[in-house]
Parts: sequence; C-alpha cells; structure tokens
Amino acid sequence: MEATSAENPNRSLTQKQIDTFRREGYVPIGKLIEDSDLEELRAEYDRAFHEARSSSKYRNLSADGGAAQRHDDGAEEEMLQIMQMCERSMAYRRLLYHPAILDIAEDLIGPNIQLFHDQALFKPAHHGGPIHPHQDNAYWRCLPANLVSCWLTLDDVDVANGAMHLLPGSHLQAVGHERGDVLLDADGFDKTSANAVPLPAGGALFHHCQTLHFTPPNHTDRQRRAFAMHFMTPGTRSINGDLPVGYSRPLLRGRI
Repeated sequence: MEATSAENPNRSLTQKQIDTFRREGYVPIGKLIEDSDLEELRAEYDRAFHEARSSSKYRNLSADGGAAQRHDDGAEEEMLQIMQMCERSMAYRRLLYHPAILDIAEDLIGPNIQLFHDQALFKPAHHGGPIHPHQDNAYWRCLPANLVSCWLTLDDVDVANGAMHLLPGSHLQAVGHERGDVLLDADGFDKTSANAVPLPAGGALFHHCQTLHFTPPNHTDRQRRAFAMHFMTPGTRSINGDLPVGYSRPLLRGRI
C-alpha cells in the first residue's frame, strides 16, 4: 500500500491514500519519525515504564482484570498499558503536536482536531501478550463514530513481534463484542481475513475507530514498543450522555 513520500515535508495524504482509508478503514504511512527523535522517545518510554513498574501505575492487559501484575510476579504474559503518556513526559506532549501527524489527521477528520486520549502499549520480548480483535469504539462509545488513531512504532514491527492486523472495510458497521476479564473480543471475527501491517521503527498507521484490529503475542527476543494517539473532532459526545467527551483534553489544531 502506498506510503507518504519522504519528499513531501507536510506529509499530507494523496487522494489515493484518502480513498484507501475511506474504503478499508486504515492507511499505513511508513516511517514518520526520524531516528534522531526516536532516541528521546525511546528513552522517555523506557523511563515511564520503569517508574510505572516501581509504583504499579500501569495495567497488564494480559493479567486477570488488567491488574498491575508483573511477569516475574507470576503473570504468564505481559501486554502493558500506560494511559496519558502526555502527562508523564514532555517528549510525548510535544509529539501530540507533530505537524506531519496532524496534517494526516486533518486529511481524515478535518481541520479541528482534539485529543481523545493517548496510550503506550508495550509487548516485552519472549512473553508479550496479545490484544484480542476489537473495534475501539466498542470501548469508547462515542458519537459521531469518526475518531481516528495514529499507531506509532518505536521498534521495527513485524508479524512475529506484534504487528497490527486489521480487517479491511470493517469500519463501516459496528459489531457485537463479548467482554472477558478486561478486554473485549469481537463476535465471529475471522483472523485469517485480516491484513498484517509491518512497520519500521518510527513508522505510523492511521485507522478508524470502528476498524476491527488485533495484535498477536510477542514470543521473539525483540521488544515491541508502540504509542497510540486518538483524535476526535470537538463536540464528540458519549452515546450514554450529553456532555462532550474529553472536554478537558487539548485542542491540538483549530482552523477557522
């Protein structure tokens, strides 16, 4: 699938890429973050998880109930999550305003872009746990259901160490989900029909909030560090209430 050109400094999408996103519910971008910037992001990521482990301020999505249970404390697998990295690191706060990322988000949801939330998703080497097939909006329950996520890799990612798998066209309809101890699992999902999207370190993938996706476990000797930013238009509301969702979240870009 076509990626943005390295010669295109603002990284706006081509019409072909926009059409692909509208049709399939996702579009791979390829390398978006330069290696010099990756060094700081990796260092801050590792620092945040080290501090989170010492204070149990994280979730292990592979543990019962999403407990802060470590592998060396008996958890068979670790799929670690830190919410709102932008509140723990200025490097990740700045990343929210990355011009190329916002240019692409603007092509997909329009010129007024607000943060819904961000999260770091870490699969350690050897015992990294999976994420079950799901649509993000099954958790979020937002209206209108047009939020867009930027999934960014800090390491080279392939099928073996936990690449994103997505079902083309699944964003066009919400599906039912079953709830386990902590994670949702889409009803009747055929994993063989999903496409894997390998990415280089610093690579990005944008997907719709209703695109069915999952990531497999990581049993390799390579860690998989990923960071997700979820964007919405101002005024997005919860299906269960009248108040705008994330009204305290920053407006990342606004144009008259």
